[in-house]
Amino acid sequence: MREKSSSGSARAPRQGASDATSTRILDVAERLVQTRGFNGFSYADIAAEVGITKASLHYHFATKAELGRTLVARYTDAFTRALKNITDSVPGAAERLRAYVKLYTDVLRDERMCLCGMVAAEYGTLPAPMQLALRVFFELNEGWVASLLEEGQQAGAFALRAAPVEAARMLVGALEGEMLVARAYADPDRFASSAELLVAQLEDGARGRAGAARTRTARPRGVRAAPPRAGSPGRRAATR
Repeated sequence: MREKSSSGSARAPRQGASDATSTRILDVAERLVQTRGFNGFSYADIAAEVGITKASLHYHFATKAELGRTLVARYTDAFTRALKNITDSVPGAAERLRAYVKLYTDVLRDERMCLCGMVAAEYGTLPAPMQLALRVFFELNEGWVASLLEEGQQAGAFALRAAPVEAARMLVGALEGEMLVARAYADPDRFASSAELLVAQLEDGARGRAGAARTRTARPRGVRAAPPRAGSPGRRAATR
């Protein structure tokens, strides 16, 4: 299928992100979004850094909206591969969750932000295709984390106070929000410690439940603890 230009004449379709120039454009644009936001740069900024004319840039991505949608889709694809790698190579729910958190930590240590987190802050100004692509990213992450939390709960690694889907939404939102706060302080360690606390709370809750269960099973149901003997410290304390 051939595209039509604004004048109505047919022309060959753009190659999009398949060639080296398009990839370079996307790489530069991704960094600019992660450091400035989607509305914080222009086509002139990209063209100057890539070393091409604005006309050439428009050849690859006719509009900034098209460029933005492609950026979000590419970032989502990269996250999909990263999540699959965690699933395939990291054993245990807690270890997988920490590996997931590390994806965010590594981005922050590179003095960048999650691309989709930055774009989400500008959601109201985005064209509809970008908004849709953005929701796909967050649904991907929330779905993966929800499955992980459910698996961890069944294995006794996590204790959830809400349904896995709701807990996943809270966790993803907390990570994205803490990235913004840590960025304000230029302190990736602040993010890392807060994220570790989130994971540790899930684990501590599971350990607390396991300990309570062991206490219940250690004493037969219906059998009360023997009262303190006369003269014992407990007996004396009760009669004072």
